[in-house]
Amino acid sequence: MTDRYTHSRRLYERATQSIAAGVNSGIRKMEQPVPLYFQYGNGPRVWDVDGNEYIDFQIGQGALLYGHAPAGMADAIAAQARLGTHWAAQSELEIEVAERLQAMIPSAELVRFNNSATEVVLSALRLARGHTGRPLILKFEGAYHGWADEGLVGFCPPPDKWGDDESPTHLHPSHGVIPEVLDTFVVCRWNDPDHLRRQVEKYRGQIAAIIFEPIMCNTCCMEPVPGMIETIRELCDRDGILMIADETITGFRFGPGGAQKHFGFVPDLTILGKAIGGGVPFAALVGKQSAMKKVIDGTVVHAGTLNGNPLCLAASKWCLDHVLSLGDSHPETVIKLGQKLMSGLRALADQHGIPLRPQGPGPVFHAVMLKPGCAEGPVRDYRDYVRRQDAPRWAHLRRCLLEDGVRAIERGLWFVSLAHRETDVDEALEKASLSFAKHAVEWSAA
Repeated sequence: MTDRYTHSRRLYERATQSIAAGVNSGIRKMEQPVPLYFQYGNGPRVWDVDGNEYIDFQIGQGALLYGHAPAGMADAIAAQARLGTHWAAQSELEIEVAERLQAMIPSAELVRFNNSATEVVLSALRLARGHTGRPLILKFEGAYHGWADEGLVGFCPPPDKWGDDESPTHLHPSHGVIPEVLDTFVVCRWNDPDHLRRQVEKYRGQIAAIIFEPIMCNTCCMEPVPGMIETIRELCDRDGILMIADETITGFRFGPGGAQKHFGFVPDLTILGKAIGGGVPFAALVGKQSAMKKVIDGTVVHAGTLNGNPLCLAASKWCLDHVLSLGDSHPETVIKLGQKLMSGLRALADQHGIPLRPQGPGPVFHAVMLKPGCAEGPVRDYRDYVRRQDAPRWAHLRRCLLEDGVRAIERGLWFVSLAHRETDVDEALEKASLSFAKHAVEWSAA
């Protein structure tokens, strides 16, 4: 492969002299052949510092539901910047955004703002413990809920340490974590309602909350099997457990009401991030009034100097209004585009004998690359994903796609934005045909 990234490489080498490891988020080091540096983006496309143009399906790790640099959002931020960037006080904007969320999200009786979904997760788990007086949080193996001590418990345990099927280990992938935090979690397997029932029964009376992504987007984009979400709601109602939906990725990607409206359930608390701000650092905790009581009376502390920052609120107001303006066409259009892209990638894979099996609902999906000899069929849980995903082979194909101007996420995730059009998908598949052919030849020769 040719080196099209000379300037990015030079900037990265320079960055390592002033920025720890040369990046400001560890996951960005995964990009091969070098972490890329970008100059500008427009709609569904982005240009790096070497002048390479990409049809972008990374789309800000999903935050840019509206595409790169939408003019209306830029105008809203600029107008607010001229009025003031930060007051550490109230503004009418925060009421306007909160009222929009109330109207859009089925469970959003009350709202609190933060600056990242990681913060909101911490707020939600603290609130759940304060609300119930119980110590334990139940989460699902392989699920990512932010980078903090609590959010990453059970995220990616290696096979030799993940425990047996009945009692998944609650490890953390980072050093430096407070050891006692691990003991406040119960880890269950995703998409196994019977296993969930047994774990809840085992710890009955001790669980404050069950936290989950309605679709486990960060790990293989695994949709819930029939009965999974219904079982979570049933057990929460039965035992006085708070149901926390992490809609950091699914929020607004599945319409104004998020995945909870799409799947037809009402959580007690919901975590919103990424698309709520369209690329600015903004997030929200929304939920039922009954679940917010401890925040209302102040016995559970929720604070933050930059919470409700007016620049971010101006951006969010534009984002939410844009989603609402689409009416019934959203999410139908983006679902169809995503499914067309998935079908096209699968057809190219079959044509070249590549075991790529895209899975997911369409607006977000994962490129499953099967290891030799692995069974066909959807991946349903984290352990199945680890056993079947050929990460090195996907990394090679992803690099080929990048060379031909199609950008997906290093770990296999693809996002389709509201800025993508059918012509973009057609062009991406045309470019991908070259990438797949190149990959097939180079991989077989390796």
